[in-house]
Amino acid sequence: MTASKTAPAAKPVAKKALAAKSAVKKSGATASAAKKAPAKKAPGAARAVKPAPAVVSGGTAASRPAVHRCAWAGEDARMRAYHDDEWGVPEHDSRALWEKLMLDGFQAGLSWRTILHKRDALRKAFAGFDPAKVARFTGKDVERLMQDAGIVRSRAKIEATIRGAQVYLEMAKNGEDFAEFCWSFTGGKPVRTDGGPRVASSPVSEHISKELKRRGFKFVGPVIVYAWMQAVGIIDDHDLACFRRKSA
Repeated sequence: MTASKTAPAAKPVAKKALAAKSAVKKSGATASAAKKAPAKKAPGAARAVKPAPAVVSGGTAASRPAVHRCAWAGEDARMRAYHDDEWGVPEHDSRALWEKLMLDGFQAGLSWRTILHKRDALRKAFAGFDPAKVARFTGKDVERLMQDAGIVRSRAKIEATIRGAQVYLEMAKNGEDFAEFCWSFTGGKPVRTDGGPRVASSPVSEHISKELKRRGFKFVGPVIVYAWMQAVGIIDDHDLACFRRKSA
């Protein structure tokens, strides 16, 4: 009997246990709801800004999509840029025409790639290829340049460039504009080749070579002159399939 009297006392304990269990469920449901509910933004909070899409410029050889170039441009980045932006573009500035002729003289027996990679050093060594300054170079300047590892250290070519500057000034003094002289051999207009196999020289380059030599220039043989004519756009010699042929 004692056991039967005390049995009902367990009911309140059971009720408390059920109540506690229910409270735990509610607490869990509240926590779950809190996780699912999106966090409210504080008033005035800045919204996340998406980054602007990257803009790719398309004017340089490095960024330009794959195009067909003349084979000689190769894979060298500087050669490609030179091909795309300079080679074959008609040049009508007298000083620039003279500079390019002098650089092609330095190329004699070497590759254009060698000269192109030394061009900045050559420009610095020769006072920006300013004919008036180069014409005043003395023997001391020649010796100085012979010690400059950044350029082509050929005494004959260095002295020919100094003499070339003096001839350039003599022509100007006699009323002969260098640009007009250069373009007079093609009537002032570029000559477009047929895009076939390139030649090393032409009757026109031979004629120009003779006239340059007659005035006192050196390292201006027909082959060098033809390469210079290609470079300055007197001749448009881009490959038929080259993207520059139509725009040069």
